[in-house]
Amino acid sequence: MDTIYALASARGKAGVAVIRISGPKAFEAAEIMGGSLPQVRMAGLRALRGPDGEIVDQALVICFAAGASFTGEEVVELHTHGSIAVVKSVLLCLSAVPGLRLAEAGEFTRRALENECLDLSQVEGLADLIEAETDAQRRQALRVLSGAIGQRADVWRRQLIRAAALLEATIDFADEDVPVDVMPEVLALLDAVARDLQIEIGGLGASERIRDGFEVAIVGPPNAGKSTLLNALAGRDAAITSEHAGTTRDVIEVRMDIDGLAVTFLDTAGLRESSDEIEKIGIARARSRANEADLRVFLLGDGSDDLGLTPQAGDIVLQGKADISGGPGISGKTGAGVPELLADISARLSDMAAGAGTITRERHRVAIVNALGYIASARNQIMEGFSPEMFAEELRLAVRALESLLGRIDVENILGEIFASFCIGK
Repeated sequence: MDTIYALASARGKAGVAVIRISGPKAFEAAEIMGGSLPQVRMAGLRALRGPDGEIVDQALVICFAAGASFTGEEVVELHTHGSIAVVKSVLLCLSAVPGLRLAEAGEFTRRALENECLDLSQVEGLADLIEAETDAQRRQALRVLSGAIGQRADVWRRQLIRAAALLEATIDFADEDVPVDVMPEVLALLDAVARDLQIEIGGLGASERIRDGFEVAIVGPPNAGKSTLLNALAGRDAAITSEHAGTTRDVIEVRMDIDGLAVTFLDTAGLRESSDEIEKIGIARARSRANEADLRVFLLGDGSDDLGLTPQAGDIVLQGKADISGGPGISGKTGAGVPELLADISARLSDMAAGAGTITRERHRVAIVNALGYIASARNQIMEGFSPEMFAEELRLAVRALESLLGRIDVENILGEIFASFCIGK
């Protein structure tokens, strides 16, 4: 296997840059540049030299032995000064070492997967952790990266293997009297796994929302104060405001962090009947996005407009432009009611997020749905008195589906998609 290297920290000026080398020639390459190496997992200050012997930088060098590193291979990290010139020079020197090449996107993590240091769900958790913008996303990604999905899948796998083993016993001793009827225990094991899998599927929607973010649509008639409210929530002029009705023609999005949750607020076109073709397109988009949103905030106007969209249970309904009406409601202009609205939105979205399960992606759902299908088929065959060989095979297929959840089988066709989101150096 090639020895690879890359900048593992962010590009640009920084106090420190981390350059990672992984593979069978990692230690050799570090010795060529820095002379003697520090003891494994001990840091040592070394002068890094180029092919001509000139000092390129003073760096902190850390070595990790094979089997005790992120990739599972010999790894060296060079903690250099973080200037663009230093990083460029060190990478150029490494390119001159025979047997080394620049890493591809996600290649360090791919080697960790291939060397069984991570399973596929943990790789996905790492990708989510790199992309995390809020505390809720960070916590969820860390839970997946720590192996939570693999731990649960191993429990389900052991229960299914136990059920299959009991069935195998009835097959192996078909000509003898089996002293105990194993079917009640088999059915209990299948029902327990099926219940857990159904719970996981039920929590996927909330998990996806935590990872991708919630959408909150601000809807109402023209000139109800929607854009002014969006600007107040964002703390900046994200949308154009005007006293003229119909100013907003398209959906304007502002992404925010609301108490650790990623939330995208949608300022939509005023809902009314219109003969203006451009405005009609904006109104159609507004209704579509409002119907797809996780939460809707209705700002009411003077009550004379037919919105074509009726508030439903769970929607937040407020009187807009309370600074003008003088009554209860909300005003983006003065800020009246804005803190209370944010608190209400936070509480509602937190309740939605509380139902999050362990799985976080559509790929996970498909694997679990497949496993559930095989379990249901096995249970039906047991109840209908089919031969043990038939439903034992269904259980083996269920176990295989759970193994695909962790990337132990059928993994090559999805690796390209997953690692496309990784940067070079990770």
